[in-house]
Amino acid sequence: MTIKLRVKRYNLRRADPAVTAAPLPPRPRPAAQAVSMPAAGALRPAARAAAPVTDDGFGSDPFPTASEQVVAMMDAGAAGPEAAPARRSGSATAPASPGELDQIRKEGLTGRQLRMARRMAQKYGLPATSDFDAVRLLRAAGLDPFQKSTIMEMISADAEDAAGEAQSRALTVGPRGDGVQLPQTVRPIKVPSTEVRAEESHLSEIQRIQRDLAKRRRRKSALLMARLFFFVGLPTLLAGWYYYMVATPLYATKAEFVIQQADPAGAQGMGGLLSGTQFATSQDSIAVQGYLQSRDAMVRLDEDKNFIAHFSQEFIDPIQRLRGDATRESAYKVFQRNVKIAYDPTEGIIKMEVIAADPQVSADFSQALIGYAEEQVDHLTQRLRADQMQGARESYELAEAAMLTAQRKVVDLQEQFKILSSEVEVSLITTQIGQLETQLSQDRLSLAQMESNTAPNAARMEPLRRRIGTLEAEIATLRSRLTQGVEGGKSLAQVQSELLVAQADVQTRQLLLSQSLQSMETARTDANRQVRYLSVSVSPLPPDEATYPRAFENTMVALLVFAGIYLMISMTAAILREQVSA
Repeated sequence: MTIKLRVKRYNLRRADPAVTAAPLPPRPRPAAQAVSMPAAGALRPAARAAAPVTDDGFGSDPFPTASEQVVAMMDAGAAGPEAAPARRSGSATAPASPGELDQIRKEGLTGRQLRMARRMAQKYGLPATSDFDAVRLLRAAGLDPFQKSTIMEMISADAEDAAGEAQSRALTVGPRGDGVQLPQTVRPIKVPSTEVRAEESHLSEIQRIQRDLAKRRRRKSALLMARLFFFVGLPTLLAGWYYYMVATPLYATKAEFVIQQADPAGAQGMGGLLSGTQFATSQDSIAVQGYLQSRDAMVRLDEDKNFIAHFSQEFIDPIQRLRGDATRESAYKVFQRNVKIAYDPTEGIIKMEVIAADPQVSADFSQALIGYAEEQVDHLTQRLRADQMQGARESYELAEAAMLTAQRKVVDLQEQFKILSSEVEVSLITTQIGQLETQLSQDRLSLAQMESNTAPNAARMEPLRRRIGTLEAEIATLRSRLTQGVEGGKSLAQVQSELLVAQADVQTRQLLLSQSLQSMETARTDANRQVRYLSVSVSPLPPDEATYPRAFENTMVALLVFAGIYLMISMTAAILREQVSA
């Protein structure tokens, strides 16, 4: 019972630092207990067990006895000479000021150093409230918690405590189980500080998050690779297998031709500036290109060269082959895919590529299409030339008919009046009147001479007077024919005016006829200027090697296409997911 109380009080002193740090009275140590310090430290459990408990006369006050002094000295010897000042000083248990703890925090101590300081404070029984307070208490007790010697002493003290505990267990339980029963030393539970626990919890949380992120990355990478293989890799492999193993070799025949315009020497103005350039025939080239790509050209090519039958053969792969009951639209799609027409506006050249399963058939198709283009060019210019010549020819024909009508009217007037020319008739009458006037003047002179004689001869004078009268009557008659009609007919003046009008009409119609003729010649010149003709610069020749399919290029294109489609779909899905989650 005494031993049990003694051990209990010893454990209380170990648990209560104030009791351990209290000063002991200077009492003489018994000779039997004068042992060396290391031995006392090693036999510390046995000494504690053998020390008797006596009444010191102070009741239940925790006043140390002589045995307790021995135990205290043994503890001091085990702790080392550096711990003696701390145990003899009461300043180590003083409360810490905020300034001291802040000063220790500013030193930048690591977590390992702070944990070591707390362990040393627990080892020496210092009432530390935190890691920084443990550093403060150790330094106040004269101990450097980070010195290598101090750490080694703490490790050796831990080893001695472990050895003492093992010896006490051996004394408690004998070889036969009937030894002295002593209670085992109860070591205080070392609870880590809140800062250490928080740090360890934070590190474990970070590690857990990192493992979770790595797991998610691996899962996402595997899912991404599966999607890429399913949406990009597998379709690309199928496309490559088709191009390399299934697709039928096709032969392409290339040809180039240009549509040119006639360049007459008299071309002037803008037409002369643009003649001979690609701008003069750009519309015709575009029209020919459209015709060669039309259904009409496909129908003519099928009628002449059996286009549909050629692409319906059994050796052509199913994707490019036409069915036997294929519609015209299906055949036209195949025609568009295998007949490629391109127009270069900078050079004015039409480039044509015809694809077929046989090289000679490809060349025949190309020759036939060039013939269709020549016919189309002739048809376009022929209508233009016909339109231009038709108007000029009609105008000339009308002018010619009007001139003939006017000429016939002149002839009718001449026949009606029995006068070939009114001017000739007038000149004849005028000449006659002049001659008669001359004779009349001579006769009058002769008569006047005869009358001037004193004895005129009446026989000679009378005939002369009758002749003068006849001449005057004839002159009057002739003058009346010029201005007066005879027996209800028209006068020579009227006949002359009608003939002159008719003759003037004839002259006008002749002038119009000459102008119409000139216009027709000009139109003929313009029509000749509008002549177009097709000139082949690259003749179609059958190739000796298959042109299509381009397996590698088409496979790479398929890869890019499928990758682009997958990228667009994934981006759209990500945007929609983000919108829904927001």
